[in-house]
Amino acid sequence: MILPTFRHEIKLLLTKADCAALRVKLKALTEPDPNAGEGGEYFIRSLYFDDISRRSYFEKLAGVADRKKYRLRIYNLSDSVIKLECKEKRGDRIRKRSLSVSKEVADSLINGDFTPLGDIHDPLADEVLSLGTGRLLRPSVVVDYDREAFLYPVSNVRLTFDKALHAGVEGADMFDPKLMSVPVFPDESVIFEIKYDEVLPKHLQKLFSDCRGAKLALSKFTLCRDELSRLKPKP
Repeated sequence: MILPTFRHEIKLLLTKADCAALRVKLKALTEPDPNAGEGGEYFIRSLYFDDISRRSYFEKLAGVADRKKYRLRIYNLSDSVIKLECKEKRGDRIRKRSLSVSKEVADSLINGDFTPLGDIHDPLADEVLSLGTGRLLRPSVVVDYDREAFLYPVSNVRLTFDKALHAGVEGADMFDPKLMSVPVFPDESVIFEIKYDEVLPKHLQKLFSDCRGAKLALSKFTLCRDELSRLKPKP
């Protein structure tokens, strides 16, 4: 099996107005993501897992150079495509390993039962099964947002606006369309992400250097976990 390569990732936090201005410039230079459909956007819901010591959360806060996060992901609240993923960071680069799973397997993971992964015979499934039984990996938080994506062929550049970031409040049933959630950014700030292989083209570098967005160190996972902590402070 050929593993995906590690890529660069830059994240900026933009105001809604700055996002709109940057979108106009990007439309003149890039192509829209063909997977986005007619409306140009799609809804992403992820269920992140963590162990009983909250290792993934605290490693992110501590800035550990090499770390991994595990999640289930669906699109537009459909169970037709369900991905079990590992997002891996190594220094300043990231890669994503992904495996399609059935609704039955996903439901088992949501309920804390990782044994069905043993029947898949895939390295990622084996890895998550080991963590589920050894480190007691369990559902941590549901993360929702709307994504608008653009592509640029040189260096495999992918640019995304992630809007309306919400944290799930009750339960881990990611297939529940009525799952209660709360906004992480009441001011409607947008997370802008740039991913590329080796070299970011200079005209795109110039575009982003002119952008007034603040570099974002936190992940959507940690932002949503923090929001839940604010809603449910420990006694």
